[in-house]
Amino acid sequence: MKNLNVDSHMLAPIGGAFYPTGYSMVMFPSEDDARLIGKRLIEHGFSGDEVYFIPASAVLAQISPTVVDSGSPLPSAGTDGATVRAYTQLAREGHTGLLVHTQDNGARDRLMAIVGGTPYSIAQRYRRLVIEDL
Repeated sequence: MKNLNVDSHMLAPIGGAFYPTGYSMVMFPSEDDARLIGKRLIEHGFSGDEVYFIPASAVLAQISPTVVDSGSPLPSAGTDGATVRAYTQLAREGHTGLLVHTQDNGARDRLMAIVGGTPYSIAQRYRRLVIEDL
């Protein structure tokens, strides 16, 4: 597992919000569960380079700042800002995330099979122009 380092490839081209196309973000209430699932992903065929471990502090330091709350009453054009705000709220409550490369439906299905019955708080897959609930 790698530690997250948000770079320009993980940001939306318009607005600059966190938007890692080809990846899925899953957050867990328990850091232990996140570590266990990360380990299982690697044991079941995901490369260590395809799995990022994201503690709450990294969400708050690297992902949250990609969205600016302007106080505007108008909604944003997409859901990327709302999704980042959901991650931020969960991180403030101590939730831990995994960002997993899921370029195709097969990888998405393998991810969710490994997550299985482990309680998670949110799971989103970033596709081109669509954030998919998992």
